[in-house]
Amino acid sequence: MISKNDATGQGPWRRQRDLDLGAPHRMAWHLGGNPDGEPWLLLHGGPGSGANLSLLAPLDLRRQRAIAPDQRGSGASRPRGSTLRNHTAALVSDLEALRRHLGLERWSLLAGSWGTVLALAYAQAHPQRVQRLVLRGAFALSRREIGGLLQGAASGKTLSVPGAVWPASRSVALPALLARLRQLLQSGTPAVAGLRAARRWALLESRAAARGMWRALLGAGPVVAGARPVWAAQRRRERRLAAGFRRRGNRSDRTDQALRRKFRIQSHYLLHRGFVRPGGLDRAVRAVALAGVSVDWVHGAFDAVCPPQNSRRWQAQMERLAPGLSSLTFTRAGHLGHEPKTLAALREKVGRS
Repeated sequence: MISKNDATGQGPWRRQRDLDLGAPHRMAWHLGGNPDGEPWLLLHGGPGSGANLSLLAPLDLRRQRAIAPDQRGSGASRPRGSTLRNHTAALVSDLEALRRHLGLERWSLLAGSWGTVLALAYAQAHPQRVQRLVLRGAFALSRREIGGLLQGAASGKTLSVPGAVWPASRSVALPALLARLRQLLQSGTPAVAGLRAARRWALLESRAAARGMWRALLGAGPVVAGARPVWAAQRRRERRLAAGFRRRGNRSDRTDQALRRKFRIQSHYLLHRGFVRPGGLDRAVRAVALAGVSVDWVHGAFDAVCPPQNSRRWQAQMERLAPGLSSLTFTRAGHLGHEPKTLAALREKVGRS
């Protein structure tokens, strides 16, 4: 975990800035590290999560510059939780507006999970502006990934939670489920059902991440140094979420408000499959390879959210098109970027000249 005071003497996050994207949207973004250092654009997952300090962990803030926006409607960007004119093409346009605002010729991108979709979309649209990509836990927007979290995993005994906010059975069509969740979460005056939907989604998400961590801990060989504290912290988060699920709703509760906003954005994007046409990610990988943009793929071998096969397939595709332009690293870890082996791999990839 990065403290509020790092080697720069200014803290990893300096004052939050805002960029006008045209009414009604304003994008919040943060700067960190060395103002004259190698620029890195950090893209958060979610969708809907917002930037946080853990995104900085792979960087050397003494020689690298971190630029971390909250994607449209996410985090501190305004209007918070808004899905109006919120789609992947708009997010790509927002990032390019930020680059121009900063006066940067090129930057490198570090992204994880949903952020890898946005990173590939940006690099496809603006390859001349991308130095290189480091992509962790690549997300394919597949039915297996989305349904596995919201339907299949939810029906397992270890992932059961109280309440019947939505059915766990795979007999319910995934688009219908996502449409129902989006409807529940769109309300400006949140009802109990919407509140419980957001809490349940957060709990399922946390437990899926924990499942990958646990499988990594049980893997062959000695326990990875530092893995047990990370696992313990994840379990504490899961217990808090489980306890919170049973609390009575409070419209002014900031945690509940943040969850509703996050999953409002997420249900919007997942319902529309990330606003990416079928085969779109394959085409983006192809375009990136043919443009000569290098990509380092890093993936937890026990990732229970985004299958490791995603990174394996796309790295193989790149290798066929542009041999030697990409690399693939599997780590003894689950989905999260701060798990020790994954974090070490990211630091190695980000740190190379």
